[in-house]
Amino acid sequence: MRRATNEIVTVELGPRSYPIVIGSEMLDEFAQHIAPHVRGKQVGIVSDETVWPLYGERVAESLTAAGFLVTKAVMPAGEQHKTLDAVAGLLDTFLDARFDRHSTLVALGGGVVGDLAGFAAAVLLRGVRFVQVPTTIVAQVDASVGGKTGVDHPRGKNLIGAFHQPSLVAIDVATLRTLPEREVRAGLAEVVKHAVIRDTELFRHLEAELPKYAERSASAPAWVALIAANCRIKAEVVAKDERESGLREILNYGHTTGHAVEAIGRYERYRHGEAVLFGMRVAGSLARHRGMWAADAERRQQRLIDVLSVAGSPTDMPLDLVWQYMGSDKKARAGAIRFVLPRRIGEATVVSDVSRAEFDRAWAEALSDASAGRS
Repeated sequence: MRRATNEIVTVELGPRSYPIVIGSEMLDEFAQHIAPHVRGKQVGIVSDETVWPLYGERVAESLTAAGFLVTKAVMPAGEQHKTLDAVAGLLDTFLDARFDRHSTLVALGGGVVGDLAGFAAAVLLRGVRFVQVPTTIVAQVDASVGGKTGVDHPRGKNLIGAFHQPSLVAIDVATLRTLPEREVRAGLAEVVKHAVIRDTELFRHLEAELPKYAERSASAPAWVALIAANCRIKAEVVAKDERESGLREILNYGHTTGHAVEAIGRYERYRHGEAVLFGMRVAGSLARHRGMWAADAERRQQRLIDVLSVAGSPTDMPLDLVWQYMGSDKKARAGAIRFVLPRRIGEATVVSDVSRAEFDRAWAEALSDASAGRS
């Protein structure tokens, strides 16, 4: 992989194309990055109680010094707060501040903040611009790119939302220094996902270097290059299939089972990436038993997953309930549960004919592999 101090990746969507700017120590100069991509002077910053004390004032001061009028909305942190009520609160804040259609929302935080701010931007005055400033790995490599916004519902994750593309994604890898180790490892799950489904070179790089990223001993240029490589994968897929009618579905590798595990755990027991890692174990087992990919490829995937796995396995989750939640997933069609399965490292496909017996066997194997990986 190339080493670089700064990268720009473009999401090609015709007149709605936008840049992803990836660098280090960018927040004090945030205003100069956002200025070309907004129309008015009113800017609303959406953040949470964890991220705002770390970076909020720096972003707000940069904007204020450049002449922007800043309104902040700071929310409780955590997936459990990604609700319609939270969106209603954001709308109240910005309507009270007399925002108009030339106003811009800025999402400063992880995937939850990005999803909420993006959804609020999609529905506020029938749509205002918004900018993503992701501060977690999972948000930088996945959630901030592609325009998926929304909230969770008791029946499942992200069941309410809209496609609303940002005008800019500004990624400062320096924000990763303040992430807890568990968040780093969980975020790297999406990096492994991208490698398995789309990029053999990235996969080989992770086989050699993943422990350095997991332990946060990689340099800032290395982080910039890693994030940029993942953003290029996401940007390419989104450009070909913006609204997930075909190719983009492969980005849900590990997510069918992962979302169910998250929901059953009430979005508190497992981080998103931790649930996806387990879902990738399940999907890998399904693919091997179907003869879709080789046992050696699955073992290579398992070794990467084992580097990142720190949370306990969902040994106590009833399979009937898991199956029920997967059937309610937004990717299901006509009642059929859809799984993304690997064909080889760097290629994946979508299937909708996995039987309950197949799934039960794969779940049991995933639990066994997870236990062996931690021993």
